[in-house]
Amino acid sequence: MEYSALTVAQWFLMKQSMIHKKLQKLCYYAQAWHLALLGRPLFCDDIQAWVHGPVIPSIYAKYADYGWNPIPAPQSEAPIQFSEDTTQVLEIVWNTYKNLDGEQLEALTHNEQPWQNARQDIPLYQPSNNVISCDSMRTFYKKLYQESQND
Repeated sequence: MEYSALTVAQWFLMKQSMIHKKLQKLCYYAQAWHLALLGRPLFCDDIQAWVHGPVIPSIYAKYADYGWNPIPAPQSEAPIQFSEDTTQVLEIVWNTYKNLDGEQLEALTHNEQPWQNARQDIPLYQPSNNVISCDSMRTFYKKLYQESQND
């Protein structure tokens, strides 16, 4: 079952208020690791290779007004329901990346192939809306996972 990227963003915001850049990267990693570990997309929204790393335009549009200020937790009383395997992936992503700030997550994505491949030869500070493909995320993060299992 696919969800919306905004639903995934709300799940992370229920964990902690955070700036937009961190939220974007957490949602990117949720999609990437969902593809690698479960073999299917978490959400159908495109992820684009922007200057500051992967960005999901629908999330950007929703939270752009916050600028560099933290986005507050949603005022929803009902917890967001994901399947058990999806919840496990989200928890893994949260526990892996929660202590990194937006700048650290940006640097991490800049050093990984999916963002680099989508940017192609575009200069670092030139805008781009090139899509980071699900195949490139699945391949790269599945390989990372397999390498970690062999260590």
